[in-house]
Amino acid sequence: MKKFTRIVPSTVSSTNVRGGPHGGGPSKYVHKITTLGLAAIALALGAASGRGQTPKAPPAQPTAEGRSGQQPRTTSRRTQRVVPFPAVEVASPGGTVKFVLAPNAERLTWTVKMGDTTVIEPSLLKFLVDGYDLASGVIFQRTDRSEINETYPWHGVHRTATNRASVAVITFTNDLAMQPFTLEVRAFDDGVAYRFVVPGAENEARTPDEFSEFRVPSGATQWFHDLEGHYEAEYKQVRSDDVKPGQWGATPLTFELPGGAGYGVIAEANLVNYSGMALESDGRRGWVIGLGHRQPVNYPYELRYGRAEAKRLGRPAAVTGQITTPWRVVIAGRDLNAVVNSDIVPNLCPPADPKLFPEGMSTPWCAPGLTVWKYVDGGGANSLEVMQEFSRLGGQLRAKYHILEGFAYGWSDEQIKEYVEYSRQQGVRLVFWRHSRDLRTPEAREQFFSRLHRLGVAGAKIDFFDHEARENVDLYVALNRKAAEYQCVVDYHGANKPTGLLRTWPNEMLREAVRGMESRGVRQRARHETILPFTRYLAGPCDYTTMIFDSPERRADSTWAHQIAALATLQSPMLTIAAHPRTVLENPAVDVIKSIRPVWDETIVLPESRIGELSIFARRSGDQWMLAVMSAKLATTLRVPLAFLGAGDYQATYVRDDKARPDAVSVDSGPAKRDDTLTIELAAGGGFIGRFSK
Repeated sequence: MKKFTRIVPSTVSSTNVRGGPHGGGPSKYVHKITTLGLAAIALALGAASGRGQTPKAPPAQPTAEGRSGQQPRTTSRRTQRVVPFPAVEVASPGGTVKFVLAPNAERLTWTVKMGDTTVIEPSLLKFLVDGYDLASGVIFQRTDRSEINETYPWHGVHRTATNRASVAVITFTNDLAMQPFTLEVRAFDDGVAYRFVVPGAENEARTPDEFSEFRVPSGATQWFHDLEGHYEAEYKQVRSDDVKPGQWGATPLTFELPGGAGYGVIAEANLVNYSGMALESDGRRGWVIGLGHRQPVNYPYELRYGRAEAKRLGRPAAVTGQITTPWRVVIAGRDLNAVVNSDIVPNLCPPADPKLFPEGMSTPWCAPGLTVWKYVDGGGANSLEVMQEFSRLGGQLRAKYHILEGFAYGWSDEQIKEYVEYSRQQGVRLVFWRHSRDLRTPEAREQFFSRLHRLGVAGAKIDFFDHEARENVDLYVALNRKAAEYQCVVDYHGANKPTGLLRTWPNEMLREAVRGMESRGVRQRARHETILPFTRYLAGPCDYTTMIFDSPERRADSTWAHQIAALATLQSPMLTIAAHPRTVLENPAVDVIKSIRPVWDETIVLPESRIGELSIFARRSGDQWMLAVMSAKLATTLRVPLAFLGAGDYQATYVRDDKARPDAVSVDSGPAKRDDTLTIELAAGGGFIGRFSK
């Protein structure tokens, strides 16, 4: 039962922190309501809007003339309606982070503070509906406040996610459009988020658009990639003052604040019923939201679908009924450990439907696991016999899944049943590839997933979306739902970034949205892999297809030890190995590789980590710890305290760079305890992994 503590008498009812059908929120929380109102908003709202709606006027405040129940006389002058309102500050529960909405009714402006440090400088909010800028010329009505405090199971950097936030729902009316709307804000101890909600009739179609800003402080260092390859590109490192106007950036976009004051990350959460968000630079340290229709056409989409289709998607998409934008997120932390461990993005998504996922994240048919895939590292013909051998070798690696390309779906039912049973005996479940264009109708989705389920196939790898248009966003939801009805997992390739919806759809195991090991063109592989944990992976699970040994072209400037460390660093529920399983089984470090988990109980990012240079992750599963180090620098020596270990003695196994060659490792072992300091010699582009067991 919800508990309410009345702070200020009010006629306004409590606000559910779930925020409507697409809002994230807890099943158990404490609600505290504070309502702020202007004592006398004189507003002529009697006329219907241009779309045939009459917005509800705010409740009249009792006056000497108004106690009879009659409305007080109103004025028609805009200068008396659109007036400054009290600044709205939303401080996080621990007081470490604050969202501030400036008291400017002519143009809504927001700021993010972390203590005395500015993370986002004053930035304009610009949100249009049918061409009307609702955030310009507003009449403030009230602020409803509440709190969220919950935990829930998670698959990622830790086992349990924490959702603790201060909530403010700020109600306005746009004076010109006579349209009421709310700006919903949540402040966490590691960041903030906001979204717009515009009520509307059930069958009313309206077209939203956004040009809101994120203004990054001068002197900040930013890591982002452009949209030429959609979400498959290498990262630029650019000072905030040097980003050119018109430069596009994908989210998450990470920046280090000047003077080492901390980090910020711009992201998107709970993308449903709406177009996806990218960012366009204004050349003045501001990043401006650009929805899917406004983003430049990327090469993969033009290649696969053509310019005519790109032109069709180049118009803003309408939304029917209530308009609820995705959450616009800023993660803020004093160090990289804080941003890597942030749960903000999934916190803003609703929990899974218990009818489809009765055990939530622990639903057995979407359990995490290592995955093998015959594509990147060769392996012979695409025959049933070769695939059986791949499954057998995968089983020896303790892999839970085996992804097969499109040829497998063309096998007969009897062949598939035979193969499913053989793989099951190896402890391996099968995932079949399919082009997204073949699943655009309800009938096609029903036929596909029902066949997979009937034949015992675990799920699907669905490819080639390549656009953030709303129709593609809707397709993800339709695919997730139909897959869940048939207890199938899904892996999306050629996809846009995830936005926390693993919480809503635990069967959506991962999305690609990265330039992974499929690409032969990444010449600075070591740099790329030391950027990803602090950028792309902050959005959610990623199908990077990690770790390769016998392909120098793909491994590029990274060593074998670096590649093994990458498998322990770049976590995902369906952790796909790029290497042929035979090369893994023949590696001297195979015993350590087998003990790497796809998801973790606890993660600590050590303070020596630097984006694009060095990542040092300590990760725990049960009572076993892993220390994974990836370097993009020249040869160097590290001294790493083992203070992350628990009490008592551990038996350690170390996988180190071979001093003579990058395509070899050395393995040694010995006792370890938390008082020890480990000396690690790293080769250029090198790596290290240590396993600590009780």
